[in-house]
Amino acid sequence: MVHKNDIKILTEILDLDDIKVISHRLHEGIGIILQTESKKLDATCPKCGTKSHNLHQNHRHIVKDLPFGEKPVFLEINRRQFKCRKCQKPFSEYLDFVRKKRTYTKRLAHKTIQEVLENDIHSVASKGIVTTEEIERMLKDASEDLPNLKPLNLKRLGLDEIALIKGKGNYCAVLVDLDTSKLIAILSGRTQEIIKKTLMEWGTKLLEQIKEVSIDLWRGYKNLVLELMPNAQVVADRFHVMTQINKELDTQRKREKRNIEDLIKKEKLAAKKDEYEDILLALKNSKYPLLKNEDNLNEEQANKLIQVKNVSPVLKVMHELKEKIRKIFNKTNDWYAGVFKLGMWLSRAKKYFPNSNNTIIRWYDEIIAYFDNGTNSGMVEGINNKLKLIKRSGYGFRNFENFRIRCLLNWHFIY
Repeated sequence: MVHKNDIKILTEILDLDDIKVISHRLHEGIGIILQTESKKLDATCPKCGTKSHNLHQNHRHIVKDLPFGEKPVFLEINRRQFKCRKCQKPFSEYLDFVRKKRTYTKRLAHKTIQEVLENDIHSVASKGIVTTEEIERMLKDASEDLPNLKPLNLKRLGLDEIALIKGKGNYCAVLVDLDTSKLIAILSGRTQEIIKKTLMEWGTKLLEQIKEVSIDLWRGYKNLVLELMPNAQVVADRFHVMTQINKELDTQRKREKRNIEDLIKKEKLAAKKDEYEDILLALKNSKYPLLKNEDNLNEEQANKLIQVKNVSPVLKVMHELKEKIRKIFNKTNDWYAGVFKLGMWLSRAKKYFPNSNNTIIRWYDEIIAYFDNGTNSGMVEGINNKLKLIKRSGYGFRNFENFRIRCLLNWHFIY
C-alpha cells in the first residue's frame, strides 16, 4: 500500500515543477522506478498558443534521472497528447525537464556533461547510468544550446594550431579571444580556405573592429589578416621567435658535441684524449641549462651552464644573446626602444644566429608591434595545452565534430 506521506516526500525529493509522484517501486538489479504525472490539467498548443483541456491520448514511457545515492532512478512519465480546439489538431504537451525524443532528463544530461568535461566519455559511461551513445547525444544537444559564439566584442585575436594526430601532419586551427581567454573556434584544418570561411561568417563589421592579431611565423595567417581585417595590426608571437632562437642554439650544442665525439675517436694521444673527454663531459646533459630561462635554473643546472661556457666560447656567446633578446622582450614597453634594442641585437647575432636573424628581419614590423601592448600567444599556448589533454582523453570521441564540441564546452558550458 502506498502512503500519502511517502508520495509527498518523494515528490519533494524529485523536485520537478508541476510534476508529482503517484507510485514507486524498487526493482532489484535495475533501480527505483517512480511513476509520475503532471499537476496541470491543460497544455498550450505550440502553433496557436491556445490552452486546451481536451485530452486526446496518453503516451507513457521511461526516462533516466539522477541516481539516488547508488540506486539508478527511472521516471515513468506521461507525455500527454491534447487536441487543440482552435487548430483542430493533436499536439504533445511540453515537458521542460526532458527533451523531446530523449530517454533521460535534462538535469541528468547536465550532470553527465560536467563529469565528461572533468574525465572522459568511457569512464563516465562505465558507471552504467548512461551509455556512450547517450553521452555523445548529450554533448551534441549541449552544443546546440551554447550561446552564440560569434565574438561580438572581439578586439584581440589569437591564431594558432594543434596537431590532431602527432607526427601525421594533420592540424586544426585554434581561434582565441585574447581578452577573455576563451576559445572561439577550433576548425578541422588550418588552411587559409577553412579559416577564411569561418572569419567571413563573422561579418565585415566584426572583422573591422579587431585591432590586433597574434600569430606564429606563418605567412598564411598574415595574409588572412591583411585581407580580411583592415584595422588589425599583425603581431608576431614572441614565444615562436624564442622557439626558433632556442632551436638554433640547440643545433649548435649538438654540433659541438658530435665534433668532440669524433675527435675522441680519432685521437690517439692520451693527454689530448683526456682533454676532449672533459669537454664532452661538460657538454653532456647541457640542453636544458642552455635553453631554459637563466633566472629559473636550479643550482645543478646553473653549475652545468658554467661548465659549458668554460669549454665552448661559441655556446657562451649564443646563450648570452638568447638571454639578451629574452630580456628585450620582457622589459621593453614601447616600439621606439624596441626598434633600437632589436637592431643592436641583430647586428651582433648575425654571425651566431643566421637563420633566426633572417626570420626576424622578414618579420621585423610584426615583431616590433609586440612592444606596443605586449600582445602574444602565451594564452593561446595555454589553451592549446588543455586541448591536447582533451585530445588524449578523446578516445571516447568517434570523430572531429565530437572533439570540437567537447573543446568548446570546456570554455562555454554553464555549470
